[in-house]
Amino acid sequence: MFGYRVPAPDQAMLISGGRRGQGGAPFRVVTGHGKFVLPVFRKVRFLTLAMCEAEVAEKCVSRQGITLTVRAVIAFKVGNDTESIVNAGQRFLSDQEQMAVLTGRIFAGHLRAIIGSMTVEELITERQKLATEVLDTSKAEMAKIGLIVDSLQIQSIDDGDTGYIDAMSAPHKAAIQRQAQIAQAQASQASAEAEQEAARNQAEYARQTAVVQAQYNAEVDRAQAQAAQAGPLAEAHAQQEVLSARTELAQRAADLRQQQLVAEIVKPAEAEAERIRVVALAEAERMRIQAEAAASHGRVALDRMLIDQLPQIVKEAASGLSGANVNVLNGADGLGEIAAGLVGQGLTILDAVRRNMGAPGAEGEAKPKRRGGADDGAVEVR
Repeated sequence: MFGYRVPAPDQAMLISGGRRGQGGAPFRVVTGHGKFVLPVFRKVRFLTLAMCEAEVAEKCVSRQGITLTVRAVIAFKVGNDTESIVNAGQRFLSDQEQMAVLTGRIFAGHLRAIIGSMTVEELITERQKLATEVLDTSKAEMAKIGLIVDSLQIQSIDDGDTGYIDAMSAPHKAAIQRQAQIAQAQASQASAEAEQEAARNQAEYARQTAVVQAQYNAEVDRAQAQAAQAGPLAEAHAQQEVLSARTELAQRAADLRQQQLVAEIVKPAEAEAERIRVVALAEAERMRIQAEAAASHGRVALDRMLIDQLPQIVKEAASGLSGANVNVLNGADGLGEIAAGLVGQGLTILDAVRRNMGAPGAEGEAKPKRRGGADDGAVEVR
């Protein structure tokens, strides 16, 4: 917008014209925001609030009278408060480069004053003390012109060609060199001892390695010997197991063959023998029955033959009595008894023939009784 002005983040906007600023300043200070400025009636200028740098290279004389060249770097800026901005604006707004020049001159003067009260040894060993004293003595003076110092660094202190600093450092250098030589000697000795220890360790390692290798070789040889011995033993065991297996197989085959023979020969033979025995017994029983039947048939035939011959036997017996003197005592009864006696004699003869031929007798059969008394009609044959 026309007439509206805004300062940068690292700037302070100074507006002159119109009413005065704070504290009777000839301008108003605006930071961090914009402001509407009437053209022609107001004038706007900008003052940097960024960090600035000033370098100092100043020849100073120490308390011993040794000329030294001191180089330092100062980091400074305009303060952020309104008072510092007003002070810096009134002094450097037209030529802001003068801030670095003036700051360098202020610090150069303080450096000469403070170095003149210190020895070279103090300056060399206590640089931070020098920087602190310079900052403390310049702080008030820098604040008057609206500047604040952030840091001061002493870059170098040089004595030129006098050689004082080198001479001052010579004992230290000698001590350092001596310490370095001692350290070098100690390092060399330590290195030699380390090498010797390494050589001993290597020798011990080689010895242990040789022992281990020998033990390993012995174990390998023993294992190989055992393996070589185990080969025949294993083969013998294997052959023995094979023979055992074959023996067991043969035994099983023999048992199987025996069972097969029993099943194929013995059992059939036993069955055949049993059959033959049964057949023989049956045949014997048949023959016995046939024999008994034959014997019975023979007896029957004999009995029939004898029975058939009985009349002839009686006839012959009667013919034998034809010339005999027979007295019949009781008449017809006596004559019947004579006939009965003849028949009884024939039966007796038949029974005797049976016994002589092995036929069972007729002992149980009823035999005719002979009566010898006269009262019973006995027949007397003379």
